[in-house]
Amino acid sequence: QVQLVESGGGLVQAGDSLTLSCTPSARTFSTLDMGWFRQAPGKEREFVAAIRRISGTTHYAESMEGRSTISTDNAKNTLLLQMSNLKPEDTAVYYCAARPKSFRSSYNREAEYNYWGQGTQVTVSS
Repeated sequence: QVQLVESGGGLVQAGDSLTLSCTPSARTFSTLDMGWFRQAPGKEREFVAAIRRISGTTHYAESMEGRSTISTDNAKNTLLLQMSNLKPEDTAVYYCAARPKSFRSSYNREAEYNYWGQGTQVTVSS
């Protein structure tokens, strides 16, 4: 069982930047594909970004392309999501997700991931 702990959320103004962090409990960080999802009030959870270990590729939702960077700090066993030029519509609870690294090409569906964090709130004021 892998537990994921997110941090870094908060209240920011439109145009600001914010970095979210996610740390898995297990010593298997390098064996995990990882991703970020978000859920705004009254909306379904949606994909934000993912990083796939085997291919070494990163992927982004269209809404976050160019405004976010997903990366790993392997020394600290931490997943990062750097977001810039934040907009009020980015307000949501952001969730970290993980699965054992896979050759599967799909990465942007909730069902693809086995482990989930509790979420961290990001609020962007206009």
